Amino acid sequence: MQAILDELQVNAKDYHKQLQQMVKKVNLTIAEWKLLMQVTDGIDTQDKLSQAMELDNSTLSRQLKSLEQKKAIEHQAKGRDHRQLTYQVTAQGQAQLATLTTQNEVLEQRIFQMWSDEEQTMLRILLKRLGKSLSKVVD
Repeated sequence: MQAILDELQVNAKDYHKQLQQMVKKVNLTIAEWKLLMQVTDGIDTQDKLSQAMELDNSTLSRQLKSLEQKKAIEHQAKGRDHRQLTYQVTAQGQAQLATLTTQNEVLEQRIFQMWSDEEQTMLRILLKRLGKSLSKVVD
C-alpha cells in the first residue's frame, strides 16, 4: 500500500515542478499566485486572507509585500484610524493571473489529453475517497 502513496507523492512533485516553471515565467511564486487568486475573488483584508489561506500573519505579510513590490497588488487604508488595509489586484496582476489561468488550463489539457471523461471522473472519485480515508486516519 505504501507504494501507491509513494507514487502519488512523486506525481505531486512532478506537477509542482511544472507549476513552478509556469509561475516563474510571470515573475511569481506558486504561493503568490494562490494569494493573487484570493484577492481577485474579493478576499481583500489581511485577516480574511490569513483565514482563507491558513497562513500566519508574518508569512502573509511577506507575501503581500512581495506582490506589492512586483506591482501585482496595491493596498488602500480604510477605517477611522486608517490601520485596516484592503488589497486590490492591479492591471499587471490581472494580466499575470490571466496568463497563469490560461497556461494552467493548457497544462491540464496536456496531462489528461489521453484520458477519457470516464477515467477523469473515476480519478476524481478515487482521490476524494483517498482524502476521506486520510482524514479519518489523521483524526
